[in-house]
Amino acid sequence: MKRTTLSLIAGATALAAVTGFAALTAPDGTAAPEAKTTTRLPVERAGLVCPVPSTSEVAETLYTSYTPTGTGAGSAAGKAEPPTALLRTAAGATPSGGTGKTGKTPKAAKAPATVTAPGKPVTAEAEGASVPALTGSATGALAPGWTVQQTTVVPAGGARGLLGLGCGVPDTDFWFPAASTAKDRQDYVHLTNPDDTAAVADIELYGPEGLLKSQFTEGIPVPARSTVPVLLSTLTSEAGRKDVTVHVTTRSGRVGAAVAAADDKLGSDWIAPAADPASSAVLPGIPADATSVRLVAFAPGEEDADLKVQLVTASGTIVPAGADSLHVKSGMTAAADLPDLTRGAVGSLLLTPSDPKKPTPVVAALQVVRGKGANTEIAFIPATAAVSARATVADNRAKGSTLSLTAPGAEARVKVTASAGSAGGTPVSRTVTVKAGTTTVLTDLVPGGLKGSYALTVEPLSGGKVHAARTLALPEDGVPMFTVQTFVDDRGTVEVPSAHQDLGVLD
Repeated sequence: MKRTTLSLIAGATALAAVTGFAALTAPDGTAAPEAKTTTRLPVERAGLVCPVPSTSEVAETLYTSYTPTGTGAGSAAGKAEPPTALLRTAAGATPSGGTGKTGKTPKAAKAPATVTAPGKPVTAEAEGASVPALTGSATGALAPGWTVQQTTVVPAGGARGLLGLGCGVPDTDFWFPAASTAKDRQDYVHLTNPDDTAAVADIELYGPEGLLKSQFTEGIPVPARSTVPVLLSTLTSEAGRKDVTVHVTTRSGRVGAAVAAADDKLGSDWIAPAADPASSAVLPGIPADATSVRLVAFAPGEEDADLKVQLVTASGTIVPAGADSLHVKSGMTAAADLPDLTRGAVGSLLLTPSDPKKPTPVVAALQVVRGKGANTEIAFIPATAAVSARATVADNRAKGSTLSLTAPGAEARVKVTASAGSAGGTPVSRTVTVKAGTTTVLTDLVPGGLKGSYALTVEPLSGGKVHAARTLALPEDGVPMFTVQTFVDDRGTVEVPSAHQDLGVLD
């Protein structure tokens, strides 16, 4: 996703708070000299969007809200309000049962998932099909690294499964490989507008032959503080495509976007946005007992992409048998089944240019299945960028959480912290060395005396780049329900000109 708009807003906010200047211009209208020195400061405000969790009457959803410790920020200059981190319905009411603009009273969370201090997760529960989309913001000391995890269990019906999603940052550009318009799939893209003004979104669908003929995909209005679910198969006369890449952009405003995918036979989960197009991609955290793995990639540029496919395991990087490469035509979606990929060990997929002299940007995601026959479950792993400073995934359980750390290049050292539990427990940290070209797995990092759920935070210390993912497995009635969330850098700080910088104001 493009981060330009978000970065500029965050930078301007931090600059105004620190220096008191609202713009870097001289009185005559000329631009101020380029800053020669910069510093990183904690963000003062962060926003997130959580889509409608389910349309099932038997759905049970848990929201886990968390801000990590270690990057504190006071209230903005001149403000006396205490820091807050609060979720509200997209219609403007609190999730404890207010009334939105539609006049209806949604059946929602029993209590707002409101963080009161860094370092301790706060949870809220919701049940049924009428739970609304949520938006929220965090300010002051609770803003840097604020994250919300949405975990939904649907024990029966066509949407059966464990659906997990890290609530997203509103933006203007999203890529979703591994979507589908096939007859046995019902994929909805959820567009949620957290702002007080309307947004207008466009949706493009790309299949194996390129851009799908579409209708009603341009200029989709998303009213202020509202959510719009769009069934992908209704957008094109070329429905029935197994592998589709979805591109969501906005021509005005910004939205949160995620794809809810439900397969009649395999189960359901969320497809989170993939990392920005790049010539290399890492898709971390493929479960050891995956019975089916399907790679889906798309080349958005004008050149075809020839990709080398490798599996990064605990012992090193190998080439999967019979699936060592993938050719992706420009503007088209390509897919490949990777049978018997993990062979009993957690791994991560690495995509690199077959010819390093011809790097071509791609976006990619994996569709992963566990189980067999009627007892199957599906999840999706999008390509994810390396953690640059810090990243967190909340809602981990004493049993069933697996952390995967992948260093595709040089050896790396990271600090991993398991927070206090939502109902009690003592946080613990561990320094982990991930050898070059390997994936390290942690299953035993749990807070002391844990009660409730906890958050896992990854912070690089030295060495090469690290990509991370968390698998949460909650089996039910013989179905190996699971979901995988990748770690996305939390953007807890922003780079701004130093406070003492001469801004070049002229007499």
